[in-house]
Amino acid sequence: MSAHSGVPAPVESEEPRSPCYDAATEEDVEFNKEFRHCFTTVDDVQMHYVVGGEGSQVMVLLHGWPHSWYVYRDIMPSLLPGRTVIAIDLPGMGDSTGDPSSMARAVLAGYVHQLLNHLGYRENVQVVAHDFGVGVAYALAAQYREQVAGLFLMDFPLVGKRLKFADFAPLSWHFSFNQQYPLAEEMVRGRVETFMSFLFAPSETGEIPASDAELAEYVRVFSRPQVLHAGFELYRTWGQDEIDNTEFQDSPLTIPVRMLTTVGFAPITLPALQDAAPQAIGSAVPDVGHHLVHEAPDHVLAEINAFFSIP
Repeated sequence: MSAHSGVPAPVESEEPRSPCYDAATEEDVEFNKEFRHCFTTVDDVQMHYVVGGEGSQVMVLLHGWPHSWYVYRDIMPSLLPGRTVIAIDLPGMGDSTGDPSSMARAVLAGYVHQLLNHLGYRENVQVVAHDFGVGVAYALAAQYREQVAGLFLMDFPLVGKRLKFADFAPLSWHFSFNQQYPLAEEMVRGRVETFMSFLFAPSETGEIPASDAELAEYVRVFSRPQVLHAGFELYRTWGQDEIDNTEFQDSPLTIPVRMLTTVGFAPITLPALQDAAPQAIGSAVPDVGHHLVHEAPDHVLAEINAFFSIP
């Protein structure tokens, strides 16, 4: 596809329903010179997204769990040359407000699709995604093929014909814990900081998965009851993803697809991804944990720019 010709005029943002949405950026003078927080309602869910740049190429950033758009904050300015960059809080998460009809990735992709349509970006969108954002990115590309030009994906097992949730559920305790309703909510509510501090403890390699500022921002958003619940619901809908992705994989993707992953996860992620996109390529990043954007931002940035051309 040719590059998107012309960037639509900025859509007027709605009054935010989420308090303190800019807590992590309100005093970040340099960031606020280039980016703005925006809100748009899609099917009764007010979507929060951070947008910057006026480049002809649109790039969308999708986060996973337990993150928000903020996972990309450090690399976003360096993605701007030639691009319009949009980091989205997934429906029900971050500072998006309202209850999506389901947290299944095919449903979440529909909200992203409608938001991008509203903003005027109906084709040639480059998509970068991490963790559960990968599932949303794939469902977006599989359902709305004219909208997505390519996928740069990070460290997520794409279930479907080959891979089932049961195949990797034993790899981490939280895969099963997060599925327990309402136990997970009841155990973590009021203890979000303790829970997040454990999830972002230094890895075995000594890498620190999140700074104090990043951890504080994730504690803030996951202290919102709807976000805590929606995050756990991501794990409770994996079975629906198996059904949806199995159907999507009957029509393989032909756009460029790249997977970046940790060393231990590579044997699982790439073969499963190639069921969805047979020409997909991938590589592993040594000496880092799951939180690739936090732990290796320079490497991730270089890989994104090498994969996606800049106008």
